[in-house]
Amino acid sequence: MSRPTPDATRATERAWLVIVLVMASTCVAQAFGRFTWGVALPGARDDLLNGSNTLAGFFGTLNVTAYLLGTLAVSWAASRVTLVGLVRLGLTISTTALGLASVAPNAPVLGISLFMMGLGGAVIWIPSPAIAARVLPPHRAGMAIGMVGSGIGMGIVFAGQTAAFLGRRSDSADSWQTLYRIEFVVAVAVLIGAFVLLRSKGDRPSLAGGFGGFGALRTVHGWIPVTAAYACFGFAYILVLGFLVARLKDDSGFSSAQATAMFSLVGAGAAFGGIVLGPLSDRIGRRTTLTAAFILFGLCALLVLTGRQPWVFIASLGIGLFFSGMPAMITAHIVGHTDANTYGPAFSAATLAFGVMQMISPQIGGTLADALGSFTWVFVLSATVSFVGAGFSSRLPD
Repeated sequence: MSRPTPDATRATERAWLVIVLVMASTCVAQAFGRFTWGVALPGARDDLLNGSNTLAGFFGTLNVTAYLLGTLAVSWAASRVTLVGLVRLGLTISTTALGLASVAPNAPVLGISLFMMGLGGAVIWIPSPAIAARVLPPHRAGMAIGMVGSGIGMGIVFAGQTAAFLGRRSDSADSWQTLYRIEFVVAVAVLIGAFVLLRSKGDRPSLAGGFGGFGALRTVHGWIPVTAAYACFGFAYILVLGFLVARLKDDSGFSSAQATAMFSLVGAGAAFGGIVLGPLSDRIGRRTTLTAAFILFGLCALLVLTGRQPWVFIASLGIGLFFSGMPAMITAHIVGHTDANTYGPAFSAATLAFGVMQMISPQIGGTLADALGSFTWVFVLSATVSFVGAGFSSRLPD
């Protein structure tokens, strides 16, 4: 067996460096810029929002509304700006927003920072799977996409464990801002790495893909069920991740440390979801794997309602596993049915449907919790929509 040449070794090392940077970028975009709000919500709610779950849900809606607007922007920019350029721009926005949240003196400033986090998150996330997939051979693209999702899971673990540590060290009401300060420092390091180490091949797709990218999306085989499934995922998962800590603390009597530990467990599961479910779907098919994942995600949401161990432990791990695994499979389906010209607009269009459902989901969840006095029906609603997503997934082409 011949040994790899020095050039081949350097190319391999370069490819893994790119993947690690993309993983870190998606960690900043999603784990820090979006899902940390689920950990910070109880503290921020009591510190700046006068204890209102409805207002906390509205702030979550601000975040995902900005994500939706960012998706529209990327659908236009994908044919004009390199993928690496988009990631750098998104990181600049997200890092600035994290710094703003870390010093927010009042609710309006916090709302602005969460809006910017959502905007930056979309600009980072949409090009990231393609950047990761193109640096490895085609037969390993699914693994590369799964690793991008794993970066989000690792970030969630980091956010949850850091929040738990801060909670043990201090009872201060602004410990949630200390968490954002720490994440801001990490984001600055990732931003520097993106500008110094990520290199673009200068590829600028020539096809705009129609308004909002839907012209390109319609070229994807099975585009209707995959888009509908992605939309259901967007509605269902954010109810669980956004309100898990609050549900365990307010309704199940968990301490702050215990609740954030379960949130960290979600991140631990998410670190493996894409890596496990992506290759599995290569073997038994995207349709079968994604349908089963939706059903199991819904069952995990219902299992949280027991409020007792070890069921919450199992549910949290499963939620994380499917949370990162399902979008990895959806993305892999779209990547597999597009080329360099159509990927950006097509994935942007699918993400637009996903973003719309994210936009309405937190507000509905917060309003339900305030109206009914608990988070029980929030999780029942998440499970119901997840089962609907399983129905759409079963219609994917074989």
